Amino acid sequence: MHFYIDSAKYRVAFSWYRLRVWIYCQDNLFPKIQEVMLDAWSAYSKPVPSSCSELLTLFLQCCCIAVLTGGLLYNWMFSSLEYPFHLSSTIAVSFSLLLLLILFLVHPVRCMFTIIIPTLGTKQGRRLLLSTCFMIVAVNIIPNIMDNIKTILQVIKCICKNYSDSLLNSTSLLGKASTQFGHQVKEVTDNMADNFLTPRNGHFQYAVDHSSSLVREQVLIASQKIKDDFSAVELLVKQALLVANRVAAGFFLFYLLFESAWYLKSYLTNLRFDNIYITKKLEVLAVDKKAAHLLTHSPKKLIRSTGLKLSREEMVVCLVRMMLLTLVLMVTAVIIATDYVAFHLADTTMNEVAQFPTVPITLNIKYNAKISILPFISKIFNGVISGEQSIVNFERTYQQNLTFISADCTIKRPSPPNNFVALAVGMLYCIIYAMLFLETYAQRLCRKISASFFERQEERRVQYLYGALLRKYNKKEQQLQQKLRADLDPRCRPTQRYGITLTLRENGVSTTDLPLSSTIGYVYTAFWSAPPSAG
Repeated sequence: MHFYIDSAKYRVAFSWYRLRVWIYCQDNLFPKIQEVMLDAWSAYSKPVPSSCSELLTLFLQCCCIAVLTGGLLYNWMFSSLEYPFHLSSTIAVSFSLLLLLILFLVHPVRCMFTIIIPTLGTKQGRRLLLSTCFMIVAVNIIPNIMDNIKTILQVIKCICKNYSDSLLNSTSLLGKASTQFGHQVKEVTDNMADNFLTPRNGHFQYAVDHSSSLVREQVLIASQKIKDDFSAVELLVKQALLVANRVAAGFFLFYLLFESAWYLKSYLTNLRFDNIYITKKLEVLAVDKKAAHLLTHSPKKLIRSTGLKLSREEMVVCLVRMMLLTLVLMVTAVIIATDYVAFHLADTTMNEVAQFPTVPITLNIKYNAKISILPFISKIFNGVISGEQSIVNFERTYQQNLTFISADCTIKRPSPPNNFVALAVGMLYCIIYAMLFLETYAQRLCRKISASFFERQEERRVQYLYGALLRKYNKKEQQLQQKLRADLDPRCRPTQRYGITLTLRENGVSTTDLPLSSTIGYVYTAFWSAPPSAG
């Protein structure tokens, strides 16, 4: 019982302590963190620091950004693009020092460099990630496929070499058998010549001419030529992919900087550029001008900067980009699948070749020589007296084994695919798919960053957008008034009936899609009873 009481007290004490920690975070910690972040951003986005503390904060932020960017640049050049160590480190250090100096002194460059971060979420960021995926595939997966294919070719080379050696050995066996058989036949012919007193003018000769060293040399030359050609193709493909990836990465990087600079230049020089957002400043201005209805009945093109909903056009664009990205993903998946197929094919080939049985070859030579003396005597005595005499009875059996592979043939084991590489490529593609939907929000974030760096320009843009909305609203009101006056003209035909849509915001009364004959009197009264300022 005492144990349960203690555990209950412990739970109550822990819950009370956790509540105190949460209250402390809500009341003290989070507001302080928010205040520090706002002060740091204010010092970073100001054209000129207003105090020594802001100057020190700006310098520390620029140092952190320069060091982080230099480290990422070094890792990208040395690991992904395979540049030499000295070149990568020199460029990274020089770029970090130059970036620190420019960020600390030039305010527009700070804004442009900050815009690059959300710009990475746009198509340029996707291209950089796709370039990284292609580089990973070119450096890790394609060479592994080539190695496994070379293993298969090496197995074929060993099979051809051992099979040719076995055939040469069987040829020497045939030569041995033919030599013994030739000696036996020669003895028979010599005996026949001695018995019948005939001159030995004829001769019998069987010769086998083969050169095992020449055949083996030709096989080695052919296999080495195939190996050299394959290695040359592999090296050429690898170098071409590396150069293409370096060029593409450099182009995308410089285009990323150009796009950020172009966005900032357009933001500062063109009031209509990317000015389609309903911001807090616009809402405050509309309330001050007593024209909040401009925002409630704003055109569909206007977007709330804090909203997360995508428009229909934005969704269609995202789906089209997703289809194109899926095609690229399928090509990458085929290359990765080829890596696994090549490995399993090489592994299966080695296992099957190791189990190849030896093929026995048996050469059986049977030779029987007989001499027939006065063959008509055998016919007279019906075979009782035979005129045939057996001279020689030769029978030999020769055996040889054909082997397809031997233990002397050294074959490198096939290299398995790197699952971590395939996982990394898959994760990069997941990020790219997510960036398809985040591109719209990245565009909004670019505008917010520019607005925080150039507040006066943002005020001019808000004034311009408010004026454009007001002019459009007044134009619609004028068109509506002209239409009403034309409808109230007595020269119009009174019997004509058609539907109109009218909205009278001044009196809070609206008529929607009603016949003109049933609403004409009400509309006339409501319109002319509106205050003069409603124009």
